[in-house]
Amino acid sequence: MSMRVGMISPYSLSVPGGVQNQILCLAKATRKLGIDVRVLGPCDGPPPDTGITPLGNSLPTATNGSIAPLAPDAAAQLRAIRALRDEQFDVLHVHEPLAPGPTLTAIVLKQCPIVATYHRSGPSKFYDYFNRPAKWAASRIEINCAVSEEAAKTAKEALGGEYEILFNGIDLKLFENKVERETKPTIFFVGRHEPRKGLEVLIHSMAYLPNEVNLWIASEGPETNRLKELAENDKRISWLGTISDSEKIQRLQECSVLCAPSLRGESFGIVILEAMAARTPVVASSIPGYAKLAREGKDAILTQTGDPIALSDGLRLALFNAKATEQIVLSGRKRAEQFSMEKLAKHYLEVYSRALNVAPTVPLAKGRQFFSGTQNGSKD
Repeated sequence: MSMRVGMISPYSLSVPGGVQNQILCLAKATRKLGIDVRVLGPCDGPPPDTGITPLGNSLPTATNGSIAPLAPDAAAQLRAIRALRDEQFDVLHVHEPLAPGPTLTAIVLKQCPIVATYHRSGPSKFYDYFNRPAKWAASRIEINCAVSEEAAKTAKEALGGEYEILFNGIDLKLFENKVERETKPTIFFVGRHEPRKGLEVLIHSMAYLPNEVNLWIASEGPETNRLKELAENDKRISWLGTISDSEKIQRLQECSVLCAPSLRGESFGIVILEAMAARTPVVASSIPGYAKLAREGKDAILTQTGDPIALSDGLRLALFNAKATEQIVLSGRKRAEQFSMEKLAKHYLEVYSRALNVAPTVPLAKGRQFFSGTQNGSKD
């Protein structure tokens, strides 16, 4: 099939992040299917991969309780417009389509059919304050996709329309290396240090765990200094700072358990999926975005959100109950295999083909779900 696809990221591709990683991995998997793919997005430094057109530096922007590396400045939009005119794409795939910056610019410019993927869930001030122009921009998109039911619900409530659920994917081959586990029981946390990620809950839970348990904390954020002060007397905690994707994968394979204690705002827990692929047990809060991905008691141990004691109980079970852990690891790995990036790329290729044949004036068909696995609550 001859097709030229442009994937656009609103976030800096050189800054670690779940959306950026999905875009880069999806582009690579789609190229393996013989499709010509170019990724456009902000870059703070050299592009992290081949096939990328950098659109300038990002500007830290508050969004969804976090700080996102967006590029809403005029210079980035001019670069995006120039690149779009030069590249002559057959289909555009925009991620977080209404985020300020090149994705929104591409929709306004609209030179070819557009496929959009919504990643975020939860309230959006942009949707609230700019609802009418947001709906106009959304009406220019041929096919809407979302990475989870929560993300689809957020977009649908604000913008209307129908959304196909295409869950995030993972490159399973990255997790096949055999790495020795730590001899001491070790918990691994990776995520931005901000309230919604629940790191403070995890730090408090350490008071209820044996002295032999260690905790690795990766990444940084606005709460890093305060949380370091909170935990300064606990020598079991190691602060790793920002780590590369390769180090993250290695530590996922080395640790005893991955802990994801988020309080809200997670539409899809990609780090949970990565841990399951690495055959590492997962202990996470029971927020909807996690509960839909990792089935409680089968793929992961889910605990009451925001409760340090409940979290410590789950961690103790994962660390010291080998029989329960073995079954969770086996089921988690099988679950991860249902989300391969190769399968996701094939699904999107079918969506791109349909987008080429959908006239802008034709209403979207009812939402379909492409997913080789089963939904939460199934009996498989």
